[in-house]
Amino acid sequence: MPAMPRFPVFTVVFIEGFCSLGAEIIALRQLVPHMGSSIVVTAPTIGFFLLALALGYHAGARVAEDFREVVARNFLIAALLTGTGLSGVSVDLLFDKLNPPEIAYLGFIIGVLGPIAWLLGQTVPILSNLLQHERVGEASGRALYYSTLGSFLGSLSLSLLVMQWLGVAAAVALCGICLAIGYMLLRGRGWMTTAGGLSVMLLTVGVNSWLRPEIETAYASYLVVPANYEGAANGRALKNNSSYASLIDESEPPRYARYIRHIRSLLLDEMGFRDRRILVLGAGGFTLSHREPSNHYTYVDIDPAVRDIAEKHFLHAAARGDFIADDARSFVIRTSQRFAAVLVDVYSAHSSIPGHLVTREFWQATRRVLDPDGLLIANLILDSALATPYSRNLLATIESVYGRCAVEVLQKKQVLANVVVTCRNGEPPEPPRLFIDERNTADFDLARSR
Repeated sequence: MPAMPRFPVFTVVFIEGFCSLGAEIIALRQLVPHMGSSIVVTAPTIGFFLLALALGYHAGARVAEDFREVVARNFLIAALLTGTGLSGVSVDLLFDKLNPPEIAYLGFIIGVLGPIAWLLGQTVPILSNLLQHERVGEASGRALYYSTLGSFLGSLSLSLLVMQWLGVAAAVALCGICLAIGYMLLRGRGWMTTAGGLSVMLLTVGVNSWLRPEIETAYASYLVVPANYEGAANGRALKNNSSYASLIDESEPPRYARYIRHIRSLLLDEMGFRDRRILVLGAGGFTLSHREPSNHYTYVDIDPAVRDIAEKHFLHAAARGDFIADDARSFVIRTSQRFAAVLVDVYSAHSSIPGHLVTREFWQATRRVLDPDGLLIANLILDSALATPYSRNLLATIESVYGRCAVEVLQKKQVLANVVVTCRNGEPPEPPRLFIDERNTADFDLARSR
């Protein structure tokens, strides 16, 4: 096998690094609407990807001939899997057809992400054989350098540039096209090579241009759909990562989601809030402040595009209040502002709250931004019986910071329900004690509590 010029070899290796890590990042993003973004999703996904990559290295080391042809074939198959299998349409279809979601997740790993990593992992060990005029160590070291450089630039450019400015579909299409270009570089000139590469490119662009009706950003997928609910007139719903985030209609006054109506009634009617500062962590559809001029609202959401999307496609009006694009925990830790109330309504997918926003440390951080007599309100999606370990432990975590809170289940007949937790800022809670016949302090505690 004649040696291949260094430039095309290293170009192909660079493409491999760029697209392999790019595929992993895209996969993690495409899983968010269906599985959330918790560590129990990201860690196995990264682990499976690395395992498939390692198996690819091993397979590539065993190839003894037809080096260019083998890598070219791998690139073509990987281009098809990336451009179509990682597209939003394909991932949505997979999770729609396979239940429960854990089964669909395994299908995605085994059928899409794993094969991509395995195919591309073979690249460096195989192509190192074509650098015949260099020492083995030098050849492999240079190849790994360009592969890792590609991974570095791919991870940054796709996550911070392409997804942010052009969307997830553009990132998928870019990786598929790059792999098709790598295929053509390896095969050289010829009408069959050109036709094959261009066909894959056109298919990739076509699948990712056949966009779902969603508006995609680097953080979430948004969709506005008609909604019929009690008392609604031409209702519409804003879906965030396939989950209902907000409701609004054309009634006068408009009708909102039940939990929003509940919280507005609490703040405006029961608490009588006027000219107060209210912090909302998780913007949703900005309906808490919709047509509500009595108080000043500050919304914090990690997605910088959410306000523009809500105004143009959902509210059809300007959102009231300030908007800050930031992570909720980061904001409450760093800000010097103080608020009369903090609403926590943060979801990355249906019933999935990012893990760093449920810990005791997060709830402690919310206390520091509250006025001394301030109010914490948390909208949680929990089982209506509050019987699961997650429900019990989450409520216990909040109350370990705030003391006993009011817990209201808004849809008691449903399996999953909006649960509104309301806590007052105050002194740290005392450890609870049980009333027992031997030491019954009920009367004493009642007297202390009055």
